[in-house]
Amino acid sequence: MSISPMEKTTVQPIAAPPISQPAMVDVEYRWQGNNRVELLENGEAYFPRVFEAMRQAKTEILLETFIVFEDKVGDELKEVLIDAAQRGVRVTASLDGFGCGELSTGYLTALSSAGVHLQMFDPAPKRLGIRTNWFRRLHRKIVVVDGTIAFIGGINFSADHLADFGPEAKQDYSVEVQGPAVADIHHFALLQCGRPVHAKYWWQRRRQRRSELAVSDHDGQVRLVHRDNGDHRNDIEEVYREVLRTAKRRVVIANAYFFPGYRLLRDIRNAARRGVDVRLILQGQPDVLMAKLAARMTYDYLLKSGVKIYEYCDRPLHGKVALVDEDWSTVGSSNLDPLSLSMNLEANVLIRDRQFNRILYERLEDLSDNHCKFMSVDKAPRGRVWHMTVGFLVFHFLRHFPAWAGWLPAHKPRLKAFTAPTGSDRHEPH
Repeated sequence: MSISPMEKTTVQPIAAPPISQPAMVDVEYRWQGNNRVELLENGEAYFPRVFEAMRQAKTEILLETFIVFEDKVGDELKEVLIDAAQRGVRVTASLDGFGCGELSTGYLTALSSAGVHLQMFDPAPKRLGIRTNWFRRLHRKIVVVDGTIAFIGGINFSADHLADFGPEAKQDYSVEVQGPAVADIHHFALLQCGRPVHAKYWWQRRRQRRSELAVSDHDGQVRLVHRDNGDHRNDIEEVYREVLRTAKRRVVIANAYFFPGYRLLRDIRNAARRGVDVRLILQGQPDVLMAKLAARMTYDYLLKSGVKIYEYCDRPLHGKVALVDEDWSTVGSSNLDPLSLSMNLEANVLIRDRQFNRILYERLEDLSDNHCKFMSVDKAPRGRVWHMTVGFLVFHFLRHFPAWAGWLPAHKPRLKAFTAPTGSDRHEPH
């Protein structure tokens, strides 16, 4: 669906009142047992399941996403949310002001007018035709329906997650969760959208840091982990580092934007040096060329230590998944780059389940064996010492950038409620 320049808008010109802001409280979630977790690969598996859950919603839909496009997927999302709101379901949709900055006023007004509680994270007007709100994005992709079923992963609401989009269709993953862990995801989503949280969650407001190893061997264990620019700046990175340090047999990481800091690189290298089979599946056909160039700065360092690197070349890789040994896995929105590890608002689920681990391993093994180019030590693009030096400096500059940017009055991310414009301010889609 094409959109004329008159139809495109940001939320900034609309006088939208401030709402309760997402709470950066000191919450860390426990491992929860007895969950059912299903891997959903690409839009073909994800969209039918999430839309069907929304159609069956009886009381509530909570949605957070980085991108919605006005294409066949975005249009179906709009129809499903409108239908739910009109039959009395309380629908709250939190959209990122950068990733959803091209949505037309007509699209947003249709949702708002139907009763959807629509809010934009850090909206900003264009300056000289360029969007300026680049950093500290709401990058999470979470849907919770009726507090009983949750979806979390890396898939946005856009047609480029479907194979029929063409060569630029993204390879990506999400999970569907049912069971006790959904209460934590629901609690987290309520906090982030500024909704009141019931007192029964008082115990979750205290700090509960727990080792990745301090959990039973039973399957179906799920834990939510997130990062923000408050008390949880390094939580996702620390989870990766801990499981890498304790890995015994295998590690597989498939990540779209791979440019971690030295500590995480060192843990990956050290795991391979201990004899762990460490495999990285990275972008070979990236949607952003810089992602490929940045990742290749790390190749020499990793390959010389025995890390196996595969470049996925069929289409852009957008996944953010990993597994360790035969029971631990993670799926979520967090890349292993400075934006995700140091700036964006992210969320992953950690999963201890042998069957899920096996399914994810089989999918990734098929990817690496049949759709990737193996980067051997003698054939991989060779970096130089200055590449790693520059990379190290750039990463740590970006790592501290959020704090520096926070000093500027122009960059204080906020949620703003969308209010439908009236009169001449309103542009209806053709």
